[in-house]
Amino acid sequence: MEEIGQPRRTLVAALAVASFVAAAGSSWLASPFAIDDAFISIRYARHLADGAGYVWNVGGPSTDGVTPLPWAFLVEPMAGALVWTLTATFWGGAIGRIEAPTWSKVFAVALLAANVPVMAHSASGMETSFAMALATLAALQDKRPRLAALFAGLAASLRPELVVWSVTLAAGFVWASHAYVTPSDGDAIARDRSVSRARPMFGAAFVAALPFVLCAAARLVAFGRPAPLSVIAKPSDFAHGLAYAGAAAVLSLAPLVLMAPVAIARERGPAAVLVLAALAHFAVIIAVGGDWMPYARLVAPIVPAMLVAFVRLAPSGRLSCHLLRATAAVGCALWLTPGSVRTLRRAGEERARMIEVARPLLASAKRIAALDIGWVSAISEATIIDLAGVTDPEVAVLGGGHTSKRITPAFLLANAPDVAVFYADPLPSSPDAVDVDAFPRVVEARLVRAELFATHFAPTALLPLGERGAGYVIYSKR
Repeated sequence: MEEIGQPRRTLVAALAVASFVAAAGSSWLASPFAIDDAFISIRYARHLADGAGYVWNVGGPSTDGVTPLPWAFLVEPMAGALVWTLTATFWGGAIGRIEAPTWSKVFAVALLAANVPVMAHSASGMETSFAMALATLAALQDKRPRLAALFAGLAASLRPELVVWSVTLAAGFVWASHAYVTPSDGDAIARDRSVSRARPMFGAAFVAALPFVLCAAARLVAFGRPAPLSVIAKPSDFAHGLAYAGAAAVLSLAPLVLMAPVAIARERGPAAVLVLAALAHFAVIIAVGGDWMPYARLVAPIVPAMLVAFVRLAPSGRLSCHLLRATAAVGCALWLTPGSVRTLRRAGEERARMIEVARPLLASAKRIAALDIGWVSAISEATIIDLAGVTDPEVAVLGGGHTSKRITPAFLLANAPDVAVFYADPLPSSPDAVDVDAFPRVVEARLVRAELFATHFAPTALLPLGERGAGYVIYSKR
């Protein structure tokens, strides 16, 4: 990190403490919240720990059901919220040492504290908190490009879409360290410097890309394809990616304070690299079609890095423009964050209550068919038939989207479930009052409307999901 003069130790300590409080407090606020897919990784990790192998169902085949390939090997012994909180503390102290106005650092900490994607995914149980910690450490190592490349590459091993960001950051930090050539140096020296940095830029890019490449190679050997199974199971498109990126840019706040084209154009140091890497990452998000998980999961890992860029840009450009953008971002936070926090906590609490209700109802089931397999796996070691194909390559290739796989009643019956769990909105008042039009998702709606399914299964219980009127219908084999 760049330093001019001796930083004020009191300010550095205060920002570190404030960042610790911001990270710990936001993780605590969101702690009831959990992504359904987090339970998928936990099930794989549990089976690994029990000696059953890297499998979704005990006794079943090994399948590529965890997008961040190393995560199932790490999820059990580590706590994501703690790792992120410690990293945020380091982040706060690091921005305190950057030569920039104090107001920019205070705004950065405030935007981190009120950041819904960071808040949600620091405690979601997913790998995002680890990817965020690694990406943050990478963004702070502009003077050590090789170390930055290592951290960034490890982040990309957990979130594959980060690989372009990682390579751009690593190579860019090498470029930035050689970027200043004064006119007095002469053209020949400038050319020499340009050539001399090509090799270290390539080396840094190689280190940043290597973990991603190794994961792809391991998948190719183990599962016959280099891409995660989720790429096939959850297809998307450019239009969804564009909408996702736009919404994520507002929700994550940091892009709002980086809309400073004049300051960015003048920058030749690490801030320009961080902005360029962020732009590359948003382009990747659009290209891959975004994500199906809530609260801008794909953007959350680079939010602290974007806030570092904001602090570094603060000395450039007009003060009034920087303050205007920062104030607008804080205004968005005041508008979005309170309601989002309530929704986060309510979603976690409602799911926890539903799981407790469902536990005795599914206790005797040996084979369960479900689209939302995560929470089901949290309460049962039964064989779970994945109707979304996230853990089942046979279902993943059937065609259709995440909730519209072309599963026929005959295919379902061939897998011999004794229970099926389907999402309904609105939830009927009783099992006898189930309406086939109450199922909004294509897979479940297609099955419940089929005569063959109705011949073999009947609704036997309801699982309310909070007070919104939605929930799950349990179908049992007749």
